[in-house]
Amino acid sequence: MEKQNLDWSSLPFSYRETSYSYVCNYKDGAWGEGELTSDHTVTMSECAGILHYCQEVFEGLKAYTTESGEIVCFRPDLNAQRMADSAKRLCMPAFPEDKFIEAVKQVVAANASWVPPYGCGATLYVRPYMFATGVVIGVSPATEYQFRILVTPVGPYFKGGDTAVTITVADYDRAAPHGTGNIKAGLNYAMSLYPGEKAHAAGFAENLYLDSQSRTYVEETGGANVLLVDKQGNLVVPKSFTDSILPSITRRSLVTVATDILGMNVIERPVKFEEITNGDFVECGLCGTAAVISPVGHIKAEGVDVTFPDGAETSGPVMKKLRETLTGIQAGTVEAPEGWIVKIA
Repeated sequence: MEKQNLDWSSLPFSYRETSYSYVCNYKDGAWGEGELTSDHTVTMSECAGILHYCQEVFEGLKAYTTESGEIVCFRPDLNAQRMADSAKRLCMPAFPEDKFIEAVKQVVAANASWVPPYGCGATLYVRPYMFATGVVIGVSPATEYQFRILVTPVGPYFKGGDTAVTITVADYDRAAPHGTGNIKAGLNYAMSLYPGEKAHAAGFAENLYLDSQSRTYVEETGGANVLLVDKQGNLVVPKSFTDSILPSITRRSLVTVATDILGMNVIERPVKFEEITNGDFVECGLCGTAAVISPVGHIKAEGVDVTFPDGAETSGPVMKKLRETLTGIQAGTVEAPEGWIVKIA
């Protein structure tokens, strides 16, 4: 299929209206059939539950053009599962996981001309989301919901590509209700907007959040998980005592890549922030669907000035190898573990 006439290599990470979205409604205790639509607007009551009690969850995944010209998605089954888990936690009807995968396939195929070409550095971002449309004035779950998927072509999440970014330590807790970091919901991200804007205004790319109970342990940033490499070359993955770190699909995939493909030693454990300030780590990276893996060169805050020696300017050797392997799997140049790649067209 002929592609859209865009400068693919210069795309920002921003929304661009494409040909079709997907929409499906929940009413009378059941999900409807669902369909593609060229209408990218949403109409609802002023008393819709999303507007008052924030019943909303979302996901994020990408579609890629492989070296052979196929259009594929990466592990959409895990997005389907995580979205169902998020919905249940917010008393919303889970969108069926098999229906989720079919909806992703349908909307990506319908927008094939918007999937960036192989090798241009851009991807098609796929955003499934669900929100309460039913009227509710008392504090209770709504009875009607809408599930939608929008797609949009995007460039890199962090400006500068492989250039290492500088982040700061948030002086506000991001955590919404304690222990809900495993929910992919707008309410969690809304809590990061104020400290995030403060960080950006001060010239930092991101905030690093510590645990909300003791402000001792490393958790995650506003939009990505944290990966570290210690002086022995181990990949260290911060773990939360309270499951407040988002269970990133990219992070989980990278752990498998590191252990099963690259033969690395991976340690998942709680990480004290003082280990970072003491210089125990030589590399740091931020990982997620949008970021893939972006190198962190410095962490600065009041009384804190850390430089990672193996990744101060660009990706260090470990982060670089992890990124090359993961993107190679997504692009079809590295053999993927079974079930990771779903062909769309």
